[in-house]
Amino acid sequence: MTPEEFRRHAHAMVDWMADFLDGVEQHPVRAQTRPGEISARLPESPPDMGEAMETIFADFQRDVMPGITHWQHPRFFAYFPANSSPPSVLAEMLTATLGAQCMLWQTSPAATEMETRVLDWLRQMVGMPRGFTGVIQDSASSAILAAILTAREKATGWGVNAEGLKAHPPMAIYTSEQTHSATEKNVKIAGLGLAGFRKIPVDDAFRLRVDSLEAAIEADLAAGIRPVCVVASIGGTGVGAVDPLRAIGELCRRYDIFLHVDAAWAGSALICPEHRWMFDGIELADSVVFNPHKWLLTNFDCSAHYVKDPDALVRTFSILPEFLKSREADAVFDYRDWGVPLGRRFRALKLWFVIRSYGVEGLRTIIREHVRLGGLFAAWVEADPDFEIMAPPMLSLINFRFHPSGVDDPADLDRLNEALLHRINDDGRIYLTQNRVGGRYVIRMSIGQTRTEQRHVEEGWAVIRELASE
Repeated sequence: MTPEEFRRHAHAMVDWMADFLDGVEQHPVRAQTRPGEISARLPESPPDMGEAMETIFADFQRDVMPGITHWQHPRFFAYFPANSSPPSVLAEMLTATLGAQCMLWQTSPAATEMETRVLDWLRQMVGMPRGFTGVIQDSASSAILAAILTAREKATGWGVNAEGLKAHPPMAIYTSEQTHSATEKNVKIAGLGLAGFRKIPVDDAFRLRVDSLEAAIEADLAAGIRPVCVVASIGGTGVGAVDPLRAIGELCRRYDIFLHVDAAWAGSALICPEHRWMFDGIELADSVVFNPHKWLLTNFDCSAHYVKDPDALVRTFSILPEFLKSREADAVFDYRDWGVPLGRRFRALKLWFVIRSYGVEGLRTIIREHVRLGGLFAAWVEADPDFEIMAPPMLSLINFRFHPSGVDDPADLDRLNEALLHRINDDGRIYLTQNRVGGRYVIRMSIGQTRTEQRHVEEGWAVIRELASE
């Protein structure tokens, strides 16, 4: 492809991108295809000869787009947001054009130094105290894994890296029943085994019970098991639970246990001072993560991981073959030592674009509006005699269910709400996901897309009531 051909195709695709974002709400939110339908449209063998870009792009629109679930749709209310924005998209275009591999300072000095500076901007924006140093990971899952591995190594004097797990007593990891599944998965990846994974009971507000945590720690110590890490949740996946961070931190200090705070979704809301009560006690944490790619208008992937002791993180991951040595190593950060992968993208650029384009106040305005819309939706549910709130609403996250008069058997209510959710998502106008609260099947509404306005939430509530009445 010549530079002129590239220019022509790029202009055409940017025009398509702008039109798509402007009209995304005209599409069904969730892909309406059946399993295997998209693969049936794709040739079984690759082409021997190159094809024209016009043909490839036409096939993209015809064969690929029907199988896309539109996370940027303003009526996407499922899971958590993965919101984007035009400044972030433009930055991603530049990142792709540069094609930089940013594993070392010398392989792209600007990428390393911008990451350091922008992560400190973000630390200030959420009110995190000095003493935390940031790095961008691909996801909160990777940050949790980094925390568990660092905790494992600190607890064993970096012995597991040198000698393997068999040379050390069994270890335990603690988190609440409301934790993200990534914690359990990472316990397995770290080689600690699910036999050492402790899900601690929660209170009526779905917060980790500190008394139960201490009892579990004491029981493990008595059994010769080493407590190494607690993962606390700020805005847990299911109902948005906020664990009592200060009390957990004080307990971890007393028992010399590594404390990681998973604030993947809710952490972005901390740019609004009125929500910083959730971070009370954050100075007691050893590491923290939240995702700008969830609620700060920055394309996936961009996860902000902060550590109090960077040397411990680097010591856990560092390995120095000859080809990675550099004369600047003692004077700079080489972020390839701050996580699992060697290769790294220039992720900081899109975060820099977003923060500069919107400003802190612009981002606060968007998050505050989402929280307001969450409260509005919760009020509509509470006012309707055929629906009920199933957990305290948290920011812009609401768990509710359909409970019409005369249907009171728990199993019948579960089946009814499951059928309603499937009907809603098959309809295509909105997209919601399920949860279980107290063992009961509920419907989960998460508001946070960049373009979501009150009318979209009103339309969503109308769809829910319409399909429920059927």
